[in-house]
Amino acid sequence: MSKKADGDRLDRKTYEKELRKLQEELCHLQDWVKASGERVIIIFEGRDAAGKGGTIKAITERVSPRVFRVVALPAPSDRQKSQMYLQRYVEHFPAGGEIVIFDRSWYNRAGVEYVMGFATPEQHKRFLQLCPIVEKFVVDGGIRLIKIWLEVGQEEQERRFHARIDDPVRQWKLSPMDLESFRRWYDYSRARDLMLDHTDTVYAPWYLVDSNDKKRARLNIISHILSQIPYKKVDHEKVKLPKRSDKHAYDDSESLARRRFVEKRW
Repeated sequence: MSKKADGDRLDRKTYEKELRKLQEELCHLQDWVKASGERVIIIFEGRDAAGKGGTIKAITERVSPRVFRVVALPAPSDRQKSQMYLQRYVEHFPAGGEIVIFDRSWYNRAGVEYVMGFATPEQHKRFLQLCPIVEKFVVDGGIRLIKIWLEVGQEEQERRFHARIDDPVRQWKLSPMDLESFRRWYDYSRARDLMLDHTDTVYAPWYLVDSNDKKRARLNIISHILSQIPYKKVDHEKVKLPKRSDKHAYDDSESLARRRFVEKRW
């Protein structure tokens, strides 16, 4: 893969060229997953403003949402709070022929819930103890589990937060919780380390990504995902468009002329 010297940002032309190649491979992966009935879960966790959303968009923009399903759950309802903690995540697990991408996951308990006091120390400790056991059951049940943590530096995170503050189309990305996470950088660092110490296992390892350069991070992540799944290119018969039948030919120009069209502004 072509790169500039270390420390430089990857230029857009190179990025788009390499991304296109990887997105073609994701289409091959999609075909293989459908044909083989494989089940895959990809978890994205990381610092706020680390680039999870942009990475997920790069992965999914050329594939079918029926195969690549993105799950980004809101805060739990009162009913869900009374359920077993993992229950609301399990219902979104993949069936055969599906890849489920969790934009944040059950690891909320090890991160934001723990740091912000939404979970008690006892609940946090119990999660760290039980999570590897549950993930062992998931993997032993035939689901491929890929866990990715995006790490961004303090200066870069601050730059991205300021960019959100100053850009009207990105202000929605900046929540009160984001601001609090910015203030509690070191609390999140300690929570991250505890999480990695307890849940980085042989059967469900964590993979860390330096996301200070978003473009490089996206390419590295997609390459890594492809390397973790032994997919093969599925052969297809070449598609040929059939001839249109004129058996029931119909001139719809008069009907369309009576309809409302969007005003042509460009």
